[in-house]
Amino acid sequence: MEVVYSQGKEYHIGIGKGDVGRYVILPGDPGRCAKIAAHFDNPIKVGENREYCTYTGTLDGVKVSVVSTGIGGPSASIALEELINCGADTFIRVGTSGGMQPEIKGGDIVIANGAIRAEGTSKEYAPIEYPAVSDYTVLTALKQSADKLGYTNHVGVVQCKDNFYGQHSPDSMAVADELNSKWKSWIACGALASEMESAALFIAGSVRRVRVGAVLLVIANQTRREMGLEDIQVHDTECAVKVAIEAIRQLIKQDS
Repeated sequence: MEVVYSQGKEYHIGIGKGDVGRYVILPGDPGRCAKIAAHFDNPIKVGENREYCTYTGTLDGVKVSVVSTGIGGPSASIALEELINCGADTFIRVGTSGGMQPEIKGGDIVIANGAIRAEGTSKEYAPIEYPAVSDYTVLTALKQSADKLGYTNHVGVVQCKDNFYGQHSPDSMAVADELNSKWKSWIACGALASEMESAALFIAGSVRRVRVGAVLLVIANQTRREMGLEDIQVHDTECAVKVAIEAIRQLIKQDS
């Protein structure tokens, strides 16, 4: 589904067929790509354009890649679409999140089995009634990998939004009552963490018939802070990256 002005390379990510592997890790931050690629054998930087930075190497002899998506659903869905055009079909989002339930602490791992579609991108792929869910094989590989590595982890629904400050400064918004009411509802429903990309990726993946999963580092928890509980802050995503790497190794073995 190439756009007419791509001219042999995908217009936004700036790469073409053969530049990436079937398996792709999707961080948001371009600055994390080199660190993730260091887990590959023989990683090579194959592209950099806008927020999209791409490295390709191998794991267990199979070509794999890492591509940054930037912040939010619009740029993440663009990366997914164009990577599919390049031949990729299995994706793991690795990112950060804020905990929502009091038992979830900074440094914990959240593996999303579904996402609340409180963003706009997914609505242009599927009706709002269609659920944003992780691919089961990827989800299972992530859970088994987190357990194998011994990381504290939680599996469940995450909340996805477009406005970072709508979460962190809701009372400054003209729709403060709506934001606060929905936030309380999502917590009451058991949502584990809040982030910005998984819903769009899950829905786009469903529509395009590719496999998508998500593993998230919890960097802090405003619910704990508001309850007067200790709110540990952890910003190193290495544990989430290791879970993704191990999950890809498992998927490679299963797929072969």
